[in-house]
Formats: sequence, C-alpha cells, structure tokens
Amino acid sequence: MANETGDKEKLLPRLRRKYPWLDHLIRANDSFGEHYGNHYAAAITYFSVLSVFPIFMVAFAIVGIVLGKNQAVIDQIKQGIDSSVPEGLQGLVQQITDSALSSGSGIGIFGLLLALYSGVGWMANLRDALTAQWGQEKKQQPFVTTTIKDLLSLVGLGLALVVSFALTAAGSGIGNLLLELVGLENESWAVFLLHVATIVLGLIANTLVFLWVIARLPREHVALRSAVKGAIIAAVGFVILQQVASVYLASVTKSPSAAIFGPVIGLLVFANLVSRFLLMVTAWTATARENQRRVVRPPAPVLLEPRVTVQRGFGVGAAAGVFSAGALLGWLGRRKG
Repeated sequence: MANETGDKEKLLPRLRRKYPWLDHLIRANDSFGEHYGNHYAAAITYFSVLSVFPIFMVAFAIVGIVLGKNQAVIDQIKQGIDSSVPEGLQGLVQQITDSALSSGSGIGIFGLLLALYSGVGWMANLRDALTAQWGQEKKQQPFVTTTIKDLLSLVGLGLALVVSFALTAAGSGIGNLLLELVGLENESWAVFLLHVATIVLGLIANTLVFLWVIARLPREHVALRSAVKGAIIAAVGFVILQQVASVYLASVTKSPSAAIFGPVIGLLVFANLVSRFLLMVTAWTATARENQRRVVRPPAPVLLEPRVTVQRGFGVGAAAGVFSAGALLGWLGRRKG
C-alpha cells in the first residue's frame, strides 16, 4: 500500500515533466489561487451587474445622439451585441438597448453620474484583478490620477467593444450584399463560406479586444507579443462559454421562478463565468515560460575559515614586554647607585 501511494504521488510530477502544457496549466491554476482570482472574479461580477444597466443606458444614448437616425448602423451594433451574449440574455439586453435609444439625451445628469460611478468601480476592480494575475505589485497612486486613468480605460474598452460588435455584424451584412451582387446568394457553398468568414471575423475582433484587455488594462502595461496566445485562447473560449451559458439558461428558464429571476440569475452566472475565465487566461499567460521573471540566484555561501598569522619581528605584546623590562632595569640601577 505504501508503494502504491508513493507511485501515485510521483505520477503527477512525472506527467508534468512529460507534458509541458499540463505543467503550465497547473502553474496557472496555482497562480490564479495565490493571487485571489476567485475573490476578484466575485468583485467583478458584482460591479458588472451593478453597472451594466447604467452603462448601457448612457452608451446607447450617446450612440443614438451621434448616429442620429442612421438606423442601419444602430441595428448592426445591436445585432453584434445579441450575438455576443447567450440566447437567454438577448431579450434582457434588447430591452436595455431599446430603452436607452428611446431615452436619447433625456438620461439626465443623475443617470450619467451613476453610470460613471459604477463604470469606474467596475474598471478599477478589473484592472486590479488583471494586475494581480500578472504578479505586479499594487502601488499607491493619487486618487484623482487613478480615477482618470480608469475612466479613460473604460471609455477605450467601450469604443473597442462597439467597433468589435460593428465589425462582426457588418461582416455578415456586407457578405450577403456581395453574394447578391455576384448572384450567389442561393448557392449553399457560398453561404457556408460566408458563415465561416463571419465566424473568423468575429474571432479576430474578439482576439483584438482580449489582447488589449490582457496586455493594456493592468496597472503596468505588458508587451502585446506576450499576450497574443492568451488573447486567441480567450476569444475561442468566449465562444464556447456563450454556448455553455445558452444551454444552462435554457434549462434554468423552465423553472417557475425563472419568469422573475431568470434574466438576473443568468446575468450573474454569465458574468462570473466570463470573469473567472478571463482571469484564468491572464494567469496562464503570465505563467508562460517567456513571461516568467528572471530568477536571481543567491550568492555562493561564504566559508568562514580561521586563519593564524605569524608576525615576524616584535609584535605589540613583545614591544610592551621589552619596554617594561627596560623600565625595571633602569629602576634597579638607580637604587644601586
């Protein structure tokens, strides 16, 4: 029994040495736990639910004011947002966007301040969480400077998401238009290729967004090159999360309480899944071999060896003895005299 237990304990180290990807995954999971990934994911989830309504209201009110009556572009952005959330949340998101667009400039100062407060709080927690996963120390910075940087990061992320949604939706619309121009709209192979191209375009857009989030949102920016693999994995994993969340929400909405709490519960679950996944991917990226900080080896141990030095000639003790003997002889000579 003891030998079997010893073999099982040695199995994991052997597998880690044999499979570098497994070793990397275990190191990422350890780093995720050591840097309080679960706690940060819970904080991000809370602020996500708190801020999603006012942020959407303000964002689409601004979009409505800027674009005016350009309903085609607005529809493309809404279509991109619908494709980025699970099916169980699409109805809730559509209600929010429609209410925001209809409100226009009537959102008011209070709504704007609420959106700024909740949005900056959400961004601050997200940046702190990403900073921790990269192993960076959180430095004390002036409150005003930090708030301004978080606000600019929030605006930048919002613009990046709008561009991503627009590109994803426009790819399908432009593709259908091109197929109609060349007369291939009824060809199954052409429609299939367009569908594949739309998926690829969406993955590219999501990869660019995740690349900016992983590499630029930490308090100390990291090299974009070091975050490319993580951004690609995040983009692909996000699509998988959408499908998993859609299946889960479909099962949840069948319960009687889902009519009241279904969308809110779904939003909480989806936000927490995305938060954990994003922080885990960041931990995986930070623990890659090329991103590990160079380990400074300690200096060689100092050996203390006693040394005996023999001095030639008179030392201090000998000189003192000679001086004392001379003084004694002089004293005796004076007495005899």
